[in-house]
Amino acid sequence: MAPARASHKKAAKPQNDSGRTLKRKRGQEELSSLVQRVEDLDLKTSIKSFSELPLSEPTASGLSASHYKTLTDIQSRAISHALKGRDILGAAKTGSGKTLAFLVPILENLYRKQWTEYDGLGALILSPTRELAIQIFEVLRKVGRHHAFSAGLIIGGKSLREEQERLGRMNILVCTPGRMLQHLDQTAMFETHNLQMLVMDEADRIMDMGFQRTVDAIVDHLPKERQTLLFSATQTKKVSDLARLSLQDPEYVAVHEAAAAATPSTLQQHYVVTPLPQKLDTLWSFIRSNLKSKTVVFLSSGKQVRFVYESFRHLQPGIPLMHLHGRQKQGGRLDITTKFSQSQHSVLFATDVAARGLDFPAVDWVIQMDCPEDADTYIHRVGRTARYERVGRGVLFLDPSEEKGMLNRLEHKKVPIERINIKANKQQSIRNQLQNMCFKDPELKYLGQKAFISYVKSVHVQKDKETFKIKQLPLEDFAASLGLPGAPRIKFIKGDDTKERKNASWRMNQLSSDDSDDDSDGEDKPQKTKKDENQVRTKFDRMFERRNQDVLAGHYSKLINDDGTMVAPNASKGAIEDADEDDDFLSVKRRFAAGDAELGQDESESEPSGAGKEAKTVQIDGKDPLVIDSKRREKLLKSKKKLLKFKGKGTKLVYDENGNAHELYEMEDEEQFKARGDADAQRERFVAEEAERTRRADVEDKEVVREKRREKKEKRRARDRALADEEAAEERGVQLAPVDDIDLGSASEPEEPRPSKKARFVESESDGDNDKPRPRKSKKSKSAVPAEPRIDTLGDLEALASGLLG
Repeated sequence: MAPARASHKKAAKPQNDSGRTLKRKRGQEELSSLVQRVEDLDLKTSIKSFSELPLSEPTASGLSASHYKTLTDIQSRAISHALKGRDILGAAKTGSGKTLAFLVPILENLYRKQWTEYDGLGALILSPTRELAIQIFEVLRKVGRHHAFSAGLIIGGKSLREEQERLGRMNILVCTPGRMLQHLDQTAMFETHNLQMLVMDEADRIMDMGFQRTVDAIVDHLPKERQTLLFSATQTKKVSDLARLSLQDPEYVAVHEAAAAATPSTLQQHYVVTPLPQKLDTLWSFIRSNLKSKTVVFLSSGKQVRFVYESFRHLQPGIPLMHLHGRQKQGGRLDITTKFSQSQHSVLFATDVAARGLDFPAVDWVIQMDCPEDADTYIHRVGRTARYERVGRGVLFLDPSEEKGMLNRLEHKKVPIERINIKANKQQSIRNQLQNMCFKDPELKYLGQKAFISYVKSVHVQKDKETFKIKQLPLEDFAASLGLPGAPRIKFIKGDDTKERKNASWRMNQLSSDDSDDDSDGEDKPQKTKKDENQVRTKFDRMFERRNQDVLAGHYSKLINDDGTMVAPNASKGAIEDADEDDDFLSVKRRFAAGDAELGQDESESEPSGAGKEAKTVQIDGKDPLVIDSKRREKLLKSKKKLLKFKGKGTKLVYDENGNAHELYEMEDEEQFKARGDADAQRERFVAEEAERTRRADVEDKEVVREKRREKKEKRRARDRALADEEAAEERGVQLAPVDDIDLGSASEPEEPRPSKKARFVESESDGDNDKPRPRKSKKSKSAVPAEPRIDTLGDLEALASGLLG
């Protein structure tokens, strides 16, 4: 029986080995056939579906499960070239499926090379924004679900340490340029020497001046021998950009270059010529007329997005409002994009962060409230709608000074756009509501000032001076349309005027100065006529007469956090309610700047506290009395920070070793110093006095040490005498009080030192009576004195005597 079992085991092992061998052989045959099919692929034939491409079984299964069947134009041309390992410059309209055009070649090339986690990083995908990187990663997870590759998402706003721990095991990385460069410089175990493919989505944005240094640094870390794919709706053709990326005979795939328009044919594009001060009214009227639509509104800066979002949210247009800008935290930005994608009717106020690559489903309108910097930015913005051959509409708001230049740029880029007019009966004005809100809410007014400055700055820095003419913009009326009492001062515009006045002739300067004598400080102080003095002036009139003032003197808190959540409002006593009595919005107490409470202020600027009240005087340390003759002066007393202006400057004090305070620098008059004698003589005298003081302190310290030693010696002698008396008494048979009970005459005497370990061990081993005194060791004798029995009765005395006699 035993030989039979042995022969059975030997027969079973070859069967398992043959199964593995057959499976491995079958896999090799499939791989070799796939490689052969890719080599035989004809680039000139037009392919309409994914099933006609030479794809592996995992990729085909992932595409089928994700419901991808037919190929778009850019996919049919780019995938064929990419499968053969060629470098590609891909350009196609927005919403044409460029993401799959580079994800499918990545999966196939790594699969044919039998890439494993031990081979390291195989493909790197760069994205200009975090939202687009997240979107690419989600598509990669769906399509590559049946592959064994490991993929990672590397963007800012997350833990760097967690990313460093997992980075070395990734085969495919989707990342933003800044975060990727940080890992290349700081992560020790991250190697890119074996990289096979580099992909840049929205390549023209990555290659521009904003990312130029970062991309150059990333490319320096990558190997020269690799496949590079660049995709964008507006592709770059600069030789310098292509040389920086080490492209080798790239194939330029521009499927829509010969098309009549650079935008999708299903996209209806219009523009409205509206003056800058009327843009907010036009936007409000549009939103109120399209409450059953899904709209994206683009503005030029994040501060404008925050102001428009907070203002419209307070006015309650009747549709959900959201906002997205680059200053929000990553979690808040992701929640907003997810919520907007899932919503059916909503409005998203956004900067150009949302202009590239983001796929929001079923967007009906794209409103560009601020003119884009160039035609490429316009194409990317309007591409958020009419995606994948769906219907969409876009509207561009243009100031009359921007119309001619922008239309020429769009015509050069083959963008068909038509002008439409606004129906006068549907136009609504919200200027009065904004003025009321800014008057009652200083924080909203502060946001309005920042929005005004950021918009003017964005126009000022534009390179296209034919389109953006800052001198022709009605800035005063624009500030009034935002609800501000006046246009805030802007330093860089004032600097331009100074250069022009300096270069002008003397006669022109003289004429301008004569004309400006009557209007001096016209921006800051309005002219007062007799007619104005006779009129009754309300608090709103006084507010609009105070111009260019800084609000929020006590704080600069923001309306919302960086992640998009609201700051809990401080409900203080006497808080002013909002215009619509909305408790969810901010209700803060009115704050006044310290400049409004100066003694020399015009009486018309301050409200009298009452006709029958007399002026009070408050005494401030080191200053003249402060006269309290108005309500503003009374409020001034509640602010410690503003009262510091009327107090003297404090002096800085330092403390010596003894805790005495004195000034930091005690300067002496030079004449008094010279009156005391020569400097060298004073130095010698000072050195002698300090030496004498040091000697006296040294003598005192030595005396203290000597006294302490004397006390220790007396205590030691007393303890030795007590031990000696005890030993003598024990020898005579007389029981004395224990040493512990002897009063050595010092209340602060330290306790008796603990017995040694040997003594404690002997005591624990002894089984005698615990009430009997334990033997003591003297410091002079090494042997312990035997303990004598206590003599309490006559029998004890007889026993002791018999012991001595016996």
